[in-house]
Amino acid sequence: MFNTRQTANFTEQTQANSEAPQLRILTYNIHKGFCSGNRRFVLEGIRERIVESGADVVFLQEVHGNLRFSPRSQRRFTYPEEPHFEYLADQVWPHYAYARNAIYRKGDHGNALLSRYPISSSENIDVSIFPRSSRSILHSVLELPHLGTRLHTLCVHLGLLERERRQQLKTLVQRIDAHVPHHEPLILAGDFNDWRQRGAQYLQATLGLQEVFMALHGQHARSFPVWAPMFPVDRIYYRGLQAISCQRLKGGHWRDLSDHAALLGRFNLTTQ
Repeated sequence: MFNTRQTANFTEQTQANSEAPQLRILTYNIHKGFCSGNRRFVLEGIRERIVESGADVVFLQEVHGNLRFSPRSQRRFTYPEEPHFEYLADQVWPHYAYARNAIYRKGDHGNALLSRYPISSSENIDVSIFPRSSRSILHSVLELPHLGTRLHTLCVHLGLLERERRQQLKTLVQRIDAHVPHHEPLILAGDFNDWRQRGAQYLQATLGLQEVFMALHGQHARSFPVWAPMFPVDRIYYRGLQAISCQRLKGGHWRDLSDHAALLGRFNLTTQ
């Protein structure tokens, strides 16, 4: 599912900024809209924070699509009527795509992409290995009219087991090799659950991908759990772009939201 609502004067605005084109990328596992201890539903706060980030493209994991809440749950929490990815997109990101990972009796959740740029195509690739661990890759192609090129985005949430991730990474590499021309820029972001960092070595060796926090700071960002980050599981990989900066967003109000820290990367949109 993807939406490509039009915004007035989009082309004119982007062309006006073409002198120094940059791209701000946010990736965030939002924990289905709940705080780290599941005591509070904090989707409104999540929306406020990601809007404040100024991100052009937002990669989301564990975001709800369709939900059917029990009367007891509805009494405890106030939920938006629309799918949560639409609620988060609001009026800031006119284009979005959603792909279900897990489907259950009360609804579904999965990966989502919010974008200021038009989405020309979007496809969900099922990489589930085990029946009780549904995983997928959301591959969307964004149009960048002010550069005359396209941007490939792949939003992922990989499995918890290493043997599971190993097969999922092979499928991911095959997908990129087959569907992403090397001359077109690429962003691959999400929750990789790759705390041993073996996946990072594999992606660099097979695809020549760099991870932005590693490239700029010499190590992967520790992003989980947000109150005392120990595990570097959230990543932003890139190819065909120039990295400028990357922040781990875990302090202040961010600490009161998901159990993951968000990552915000900034790139020059000058294809290499």
